[in-house]
Amino acid sequence: MADFSAFAGRPVPEWYAEPQLGIFIHWGMFAIPAFAPAGRSISSLFETDYDNAFVLGPYAEWYDNALRDPTSPTSAHHRETWDGRPYESFRAPFEDAARAFDADAWADLFQKAGAKYVVFVTKHHDGYCLWPTDVPNPHRPGWHSKRDFVGELGEAVRARGMRYGLYYSGGLDWTFRPSLIRNMGEMFACVPTEPDYSAYALAQCRELIDRYRPSVLWNDIAWPNVEDLPGLFAHYYDVVPNGVINDRWMASKPLFESLRDPAACASFNAMVKARIAQVGVHGGSTSTPPHCDFRTVEYTSGDHMVGKGKWESTRGLGLAFGYNAAEATDDYMTGPQLLDFYREVAAGGGNLLINVGPMADGTIPEVQRRPLLEIGKALA
Repeated sequence: MADFSAFAGRPVPEWYAEPQLGIFIHWGMFAIPAFAPAGRSISSLFETDYDNAFVLGPYAEWYDNALRDPTSPTSAHHRETWDGRPYESFRAPFEDAARAFDADAWADLFQKAGAKYVVFVTKHHDGYCLWPTDVPNPHRPGWHSKRDFVGELGEAVRARGMRYGLYYSGGLDWTFRPSLIRNMGEMFACVPTEPDYSAYALAQCRELIDRYRPSVLWNDIAWPNVEDLPGLFAHYYDVVPNGVINDRWMASKPLFESLRDPAACASFNAMVKARIAQVGVHGGSTSTPPHCDFRTVEYTSGDHMVGKGKWESTRGLGLAFGYNAAEATDDYMTGPQLLDFYREVAAGGGNLLINVGPMADGTIPEVQRRPLLEIGKALA
């Protein structure tokens, strides 16, 4: 049984405890195709098209997954626009475009927005790493950038007095398990539980901690096993004593593996759909995991989190996290809407981690820049 008792009662560090604005950044080779079906939020899809929400959804950063369904709008777009080329072929044009990456320009914008911290996606579900990792990927050797985007941005952010956090996709890595994900059951079934992935994810997280000393350790989806977590958390707090850890570390290996059985997955999905019908997409359990410093909610102001400890709401300025060229201007928040949303979250004690999805060359589109500058003036 994993022992988390060493972290019991750990207070939330003062720097994070006060309601504040943070910036999330989803950037990667998915910014080359820059496509997902636009106009419908992921929340509404869970209510109306649960069984296929992840292939119909607006999350452009899930492009590689949607391609696995030949009937999806993304696959149709891909055949028409890219002649069916493999997702991996987007690496070269992304790395070429990313030569224009300017960490100082990003950091200047985030500072003007009034952000107190920045969380950068180091590895999303496609497994491609935005730092020159020394941990070899056994299934796709060299699947990482040569340029240290993680390090460059960290230096620029910290030089402007903001704290720097790192996101890592611990629960999904499609270079290890590339199964089609259409719904929540299939997502958890896709968590790699094999020893090679457990060792890989743990080594990469420790490398990120040791090399960049992030003030926020932001894991996504889940974790392949629970046994490694107490040691990982202890190491993180040794290296970053005033750091914070989010709550997305569910590590139920038996559950993940059981859901690979179609009948078990169908039963799980039926349970989730029934709960959504009863309490809504955002009305589920708020029970505390074995350890975290704050809870995370997505695309909601977090009314149900008030009074349940420190929490953070995250969402994109539009309906996606990664850049989606198909999104209409009306899908993005305006400055006043962003300010209202921030004030609602902050009034409940939460932080708002608002996401930008840069284009492949690092340009943050004006439709995203404008509301950030407007909220910065309002908060000044």
